[in-house]
Amino acid sequence: MYDGDGFAEGTFTEGELEAALLEEELRQAAAILDPVPAELRRIAVDAFALHDLDTRVAELTFDSLVDALPVRGAEDPPRMLTFRVDEVTVDVEVTADGLIGQVLPPGPARVEVLSGPRTHARLTADDMGRFTGAAPPTGPFALRLRTGGAVVVTEWLRA
Repeated sequence: MYDGDGFAEGTFTEGELEAALLEEELRQAAAILDPVPAELRRIAVDAFALHDLDTRVAELTFDSLVDALPVRGAEDPPRMLTFRVDEVTVDVEVTADGLIGQVLPPGPARVEVLSGPRTHARLTADDMGRFTGAAPPTGPFALRLRTGGAVVVTEWLRA
């Protein structure tokens, strides 16, 4: 049986019930006097979406900044990245003009460029798994791919 506040009778001692009621009153006051900003709420929802049990994290297996030999005379070469998880591989080229990438095995996919609290760039991979983005990421970024029923998120990197 429940009391008028939604608590089961007999489950709290007198002191615990008073503390729980005070906590609920403070929670309601904070929601009115200092509400959570909509942008922060959206970020929290996006972060929770990443905590999906079906999401697989693709590890960085190649980064041209670390793994490639420098090319003499090449100024500002594109950054080449390869991420891999199970049978899925994502190759990405980051240039001053944007992103060029391919998902393997080839097939259509939705690609989101995650960049912290900023708006996510939403891209579409064609039947060959190719995708492009007009703006290069700035600061930390990751990619979230939805291919059929699978969701893959890459490790976060700094552009």
